[in-house]
Amino acid sequence: MRTQNYSRKRQAIYELLLSTKEHPSAEWIYNSLKSEYPDLSLGTVYRNLKLLEENGTVKSVAVVDGRERYDALMSPHSHFVCSKCGRVIDVFFQNEISNIADNLRIDGVKEINSFSLIYYGICDKCFFNT
Repeated sequence: MRTQNYSRKRQAIYELLLSTKEHPSAEWIYNSLKSEYPDLSLGTVYRNLKLLEENGTVKSVAVVDGRERYDALMSPHSHFVCSKCGRVIDVFFQNEISNIADNLRIDGVKEINSFSLIYYGICDKCFFNT
């Protein structure tokens, strides 16, 4: 884990991620914080997301419409991505999946440190609005 100096903007990005279940893109974060930090640039958001990701504070969970989406919830869980609206939803039943990963044997692999599971389909909002 790399040490880093404190940054108000980085802290604001992290707090925004903690406060939402939206799994936002860098652009969404930028637009949400721009009025509070007029000198904020999209590049600053990307750099700080990268630092937060390197430090294990946030993670990239999916790419939707060419945009990486981020999550600050670091407890084990999977994600569902709606193929119509792009909504990303947390999925919690990780224990069964963790057990499978713990018992998985792959030739040439000694240890599995992490894994990611993403489901794709249509969310309830899109399904009932068609």
